[in-house]
Amino acid sequence: MGVEVAVRLPPLPSIRDIISLYKINALRKLSQNFLLDTRIIDRIVKTAGRIEDGYVCEVGPGPGGITRSILKRNPRRVIVIEKDKRFLPSLELLADASQGHMDIILGDVMSYKMDKVFPDDYCKPWDGPPPNIHLIGNLPFNVSTPLIIKWMKSISEKNSAWTYGRTKMTLTFQKEVAERLVAPISSDQRCRLSVMCQNWCKITHKFTIPGTAFLPKPEVDVGVVHFEPLVQPIINLPFEIVEKVVRCIFSFRQKYCVRGIETLFPKKIRVSFAKEMYEIAEVNPQTQPFRLNLEEFRRLCEAYKLICDRDPRLLKYNHRASKMELEEFEDLNNDLLSCNNEELGVLK
Repeated sequence: MGVEVAVRLPPLPSIRDIISLYKINALRKLSQNFLLDTRIIDRIVKTAGRIEDGYVCEVGPGPGGITRSILKRNPRRVIVIEKDKRFLPSLELLADASQGHMDIILGDVMSYKMDKVFPDDYCKPWDGPPPNIHLIGNLPFNVSTPLIIKWMKSISEKNSAWTYGRTKMTLTFQKEVAERLVAPISSDQRCRLSVMCQNWCKITHKFTIPGTAFLPKPEVDVGVVHFEPLVQPIINLPFEIVEKVVRCIFSFRQKYCVRGIETLFPKKIRVSFAKEMYEIAEVNPQTQPFRLNLEEFRRLCEAYKLICDRDPRLLKYNHRASKMELEEFEDLNNDLLSCNNEELGVLK
């Protein structure tokens, strides 16, 4: 792969001037805030690592501030995904100036699939070094958490941008969310998001951007977080099982973990099956969820799967479902209650 001629952007209006020229206002309903400080922007892009001759997908580029900094670091190509049509003129201006190194995709990153975005010769084996492919984004606050959970699922299934290997991400979040992502055991910030993301990625909170650097100024500061997918997750089970167990356990964050474990099972059997689950996992049922480590969550998820293997209908049980939906689990209750102790003991 030869290195192409470096991109030398011609003189362009500043991002502040672009915003004024095209009369673009940040929309509160989309949680938009524009980052104007070029020193901070360059620092975000530098955090992504070496992107020269690589492919970069920027999500939510807005008027193109971060995009300019990316282009100056000589990637082979930059793909930006933006859903707000108001930014098209400023992005098209930048694409024209990039000498063919930039593509614009008008769409919603929450539904956009990236499995065909990058060339096949950039693929790397999963257990090898990460590919020279990077996801970068100053994310709107209202999509950051659901998007990162969606991407954790893609990492677990090795699809979308992770078809190409362990693609790295450099993203912004509200400072509080950034702290949750990296929160250690027993931290006040540790939650479902902490466990889910730390299971599939090595996560680093690189630095914090003060809210004063944005226009308009948000009510919170912003954290820049770097993700590198792990070769092997701690909990190597289907995403749906891990997500369900972790979500249910953290639904009673300040109570003992047994309370959340019980919600994994229909009412008539939940006490006995919760007991079986934490006994198989060898986890103290009187541990608070945020004090459980990833190894303990692994054992709990594996125990839940073992129990569900006995009757896969349990996988579909949702304690928050409507009364009508829960009625279909009445027969399941009776079937499982009729199991004798010998059958239950096989799992232990």
